[in-house]
Amino acid sequence: MGKMFVSDIRDRSQVDSVFLVREKITAMAKNGKPYLNLKLMDKSGEVEGKVWDNVDLISAAFSKDDFIAVRSKATVYLGKMQLVIAELRKVPDEEVALADFLPEAARAIGEMTAELSALLATITDQHLKRLLSAFFDDQAFLALYSSAPAAKGMHHVYLGGLMEHSLAVARLVDRIVPLYEGINRDLLVAGALLHDVGKVREMTYSRSFDYTDEGKLLGHITIGVEMIQEKIVAIGGIPLEMAMLLKHMLLSHHGQYEFGSPKRPKTVEATILNYLDDLDSKINGIRSHIGKETESSSRWTSYHRLYDRYFFKENCLGGGEPPEPVAAPLEEQAPPPQQHKEESGRKGFRNSPFAELKEKNLDLF
Repeated sequence: MGKMFVSDIRDRSQVDSVFLVREKITAMAKNGKPYLNLKLMDKSGEVEGKVWDNVDLISAAFSKDDFIAVRSKATVYLGKMQLVIAELRKVPDEEVALADFLPEAARAIGEMTAELSALLATITDQHLKRLLSAFFDDQAFLALYSSAPAAKGMHHVYLGGLMEHSLAVARLVDRIVPLYEGINRDLLVAGALLHDVGKVREMTYSRSFDYTDEGKLLGHITIGVEMIQEKIVAIGGIPLEMAMLLKHMLLSHHGQYEFGSPKRPKTVEATILNYLDDLDSKINGIRSHIGKETESSSRWTSYHRLYDRYFFKENCLGGGEPPEPVAAPLEEQAPPPQQHKEESGRKGFRNSPFAELKEKNLDLF
C-alpha cells in the first residue's frame, strides 16, 4: 500500500493509505447506532475519518496513537474533507517511516539554531547572558527546544514550532524596541525566548502531539517558572529583581486570567511580550487555516470555530480580476448564535469557544 498524504486527498477519491490516529472517539448517531470518529494525520495535515459499520469489532483492533492502514472513500461534508472508512488494520511501527507522520517547521532546524546563536550574541546584560547560556548551551535541552511544537492545536503545531515561534517573537521585539524609549531590550528578548520554555516538558511530541501528566497538572507557565528558578539557583548571582521581572513575564504572557494567565502584565516589557506573543500565534494560526484550503475555489475559508469567523483569503497581491462567486454569502452559512460575536466587544470574546478552551488550560498559545 503506497503512502497518500492528507494534502493530496481529493473529493471522491479512493484513499488506501497509512495514517497516525491522533484522536479516537466513539459517538452515537441519530439512529442510535454507534460510530467511530477519528482524526487521522501525517506530516502534511489532518483529516477526519468515519467508521459506520462493525464499530465494536473495528474499534478493538487499534488505539489512539497507533498507525492504521485504511481503505476508504474521500468525501466533502459541510465543507470539510472526511474519509468514510470501509476497512482498516493496525500497522506495526517498524513498517512505517516516522518522518511521514509528524509535521515539521518549514524552516530548517539548523537555520533556526544559527539565528538563535546570533541573537544570544547580541545580549549585553551579563546576568541575562549567563542565564540564557545556562539553557541554550545545554545540548540536551536545546534538542528538546528545537524539536517541540509550540501548541497542540492552534498555532505552530509542528516539530520545531516552539523555536520558530520564540524566534519570531524575539524578532518582533527588535522591531518594537526602537519605537519606544526606556525599554529593556535584553529582558524582552530573554522573555521572548523563554516565555514558552515549559512546553518542552508540558508536551509529548515523539509520535503525536499531546500533553504529559506534568503538563496537564501544572501547565507550561508553572513549569517554565520552575525551570528558570532552577537555573537561577544553579548558576547563582542573578539579581533578585531581574529574576522577579523575568518570571513575571512568564506568569503574565497570556494576558488575562480567563486565558490561563496567573498574573496580568504589570510592566511595560510584560505587556509588550503579551501582545507580541498573541500577534505571532494568531497570524500563524490564521495562515495555517487558510493554507489548508488552497484547493477551494472560494475566496473565503471554512468557518473557524475557535476564532469564531471566516477569513477572506485574498490580499490583492495576485492582481487581476476576482473570480466569479461560487457560494452563497458567508453570513447565510455562519452559525447564528456566534455569527457576529467578534463585533460585541471584549465581553463577548470572553464567552467564545476560544476563551472557553483557554479557561480549560489547553494552552493553545
